[in-house]
Amino acid sequence: MTGPIVPRRRLAEELKRLRGQDGRSLEEIAQSLLISTSKLSRLENGQGSPQARDVRDLIRAYGVDEALGSRMMRWVTQARRQGWWSDYEFTPGGFTSGLDVHVAYESEASVERAYTMPFFPALLQTEAYVRALYRSLEPWRGNDEVDELIRLRKRRQELLGTPEGRPPLDLVVVCHESALRQVVGDKQILHDQLRAIDAAFDRDNVELRILPFDTSPPFTSTCMYTYFEFADSLDRDVVHIETHAGYRLLETTESLQQYRRYFDELLRRSLSVRKSRDLIRSRIRELDRISEAP
Repeated sequence: MTGPIVPRRRLAEELKRLRGQDGRSLEEIAQSLLISTSKLSRLENGQGSPQARDVRDLIRAYGVDEALGSRMMRWVTQARRQGWWSDYEFTPGGFTSGLDVHVAYESEASVERAYTMPFFPALLQTEAYVRALYRSLEPWRGNDEVDELIRLRKRRQELLGTPEGRPPLDLVVVCHESALRQVVGDKQILHDQLRAIDAAFDRDNVELRILPFDTSPPFTSTCMYTYFEFADSLDRDVVHIETHAGYRLLETTESLQQYRRYFDELLRRSLSVRKSRDLIRSRIRELDRISEAP
């Protein structure tokens, strides 16, 4: 699995800016430093693990001042660290294709804006709900793999608390009303999941709204996606679209602007936070009546 992505992106952006300021081509810089153009290209695109020697040579070639040079070398050190998610092992396939990249962005984002259907968001799912989802969607996974994925999910959910070294992640979710009806595992699992969602409304860093059946569907309401925002102005936002074959990454300025508008429109058409919670509680009471029926 991949390591930290944000330091690589910061370094890549700075290297591209410096070369543009220098005025030399990729080939000219690579030739002067006796490195391959492909290696320099990978550095400028945030691919792979940057080598300290290569970056140090580029700092000298561009005449970078001491303050910026020190910051760039810190990014190299940070980028070469192993991400905590690398401790988890499972077969990457299906819904988990690209999951390491998704978790890497999630771990360093300040705000996560997500649209989900017909399931509840991953960071708010109960263990039983997660297990039932994998059993239904990817029955080819063995018990050990599912257990590992559940452990990873729990570790991700800690981001909503007070993870060491960073403030809690702010989660803003629009969830389609179909999630309230989609039985995952059995009705008891759904009931317990709804109670967990109800409790999440009490968290200051969680905002959850329901997109109801009786509203007209906005564009992008037919696929799940996540919009990651970063606190540092040096970091561009990114969008991950979730499909049955894994995640698709969008990071062009045009795509980001579009998906931010799409998400704002989802919010506009969704129920208020209070009405969303009322609907959740209404569904819980409905399941209570069903379980009590003779």
